[in-house]
Amino acid sequence: MKIAYTTTYNARSLGTQGCNEWSGTGYYIAQSLKHQVASDIEYIGSLKNQLTLKARLKLKRHYHELFHKTYIKTTEPILLKNYANQVAKKLAQSDANIIFSATVDPIAYLECQQPIIFWADATFANLIDFYPQYSNLCQESISNGHLMEKTALQKSKLAIYSSEWAAQTAIEYYQADPAKVQVVPFGANIESSKTLYEVKDLIELRPLNPCKLLFIGVDWFRKGGDIALKVAQELNNLGLSTELTVIGSQPIVEGSLPSFVKPLGFISKSSREGQEKIHQLIGESHFLILPSLADCSPIVLCEANSLGVPCLSTKVGGIPTIIRTGLNGATFDKAADISEYCKYVIHLFTNYNEYKDLALSAFNEYQTRLNWKVAGRTVKKLLVDNLN
Repeated sequence: MKIAYTTTYNARSLGTQGCNEWSGTGYYIAQSLKHQVASDIEYIGSLKNQLTLKARLKLKRHYHELFHKTYIKTTEPILLKNYANQVAKKLAQSDANIIFSATVDPIAYLECQQPIIFWADATFANLIDFYPQYSNLCQESISNGHLMEKTALQKSKLAIYSSEWAAQTAIEYYQADPAKVQVVPFGANIESSKTLYEVKDLIELRPLNPCKLLFIGVDWFRKGGDIALKVAQELNNLGLSTELTVIGSQPIVEGSLPSFVKPLGFISKSSREGQEKIHQLIGESHFLILPSLADCSPIVLCEANSLGVPCLSTKVGGIPTIIRTGLNGATFDKAADISEYCKYVIHLFTNYNEYKDLALSAFNEYQTRLNWKVAGRTVKKLLVDNLN
């Protein structure tokens, strides 16, 4: 089986221009296909946005700014058809059996002989008024986005989503054939080869004092950094000495930063040094805390589980597909009181053997569900069952 894999950016290796978009997931999807599914993979991307097209889209953006509505070019049919034409030309000279895309953008208007498959973390309907950049959209962008999604679903042989949240929206909102809609969670975007015994050692090395919380996120408020800080503050107030380490963003607070907060800034995973540093910081933590207000499938939750670290997160987007309360952490309502987080953490620290069992269970969830090897094998079976 030979797969043509298309992305708007260069997905050949981490560190290349655009490949670190989407937390590098486009790259890891390709690696999963390469090692678990296909005998050969042909990359089609990055795709070009021609200068004349850029000028036209810029004019349209300015037009919509006059009406105080958000215009997004990524749903424009003229742009998507341009992408599709580039892909079609490459496919005409290819012997690939399948065209596979990480998002619907390059394949929404694609005409080709090969069956079309995509693997995404959300539908367009999921994103509207969910993410800030998809809020207050002009009607043209909304109509184009829905058309893009519906067309891609109609054209595709398989529509794979990383969560039940996204899959259900494809079926219920876009009337996609349920038989072609499948759920396969993404894996962790760090390469961890630790054994069960090594993870057990990591868990044993975590001290009872202090409680170490880790927050990883570039968008401080959307990812719930302010909530994470309040949880850490309250745990300290309740007598459980707690540290909050922050990676990816600078905490936004009134006045000076509390002494229990350790901001480390952005750490790139594109270098070995960066990967090792992130591994170390996750492995030393008791919990990854990510009380997101909006998220599709945050890969960092899988990464935490890969080192036996349970997660504290919210019941939004695709997160409940990743985090199952009692198995690899806990999810809370978006409007949950800080006391709910604190009660959960204090209970586990008071009954520390329960914490250790949860941490081991989190690692088991990574091994059985939340890694790219398992994800690739699942996709391979879907391809075999649906394309033969």
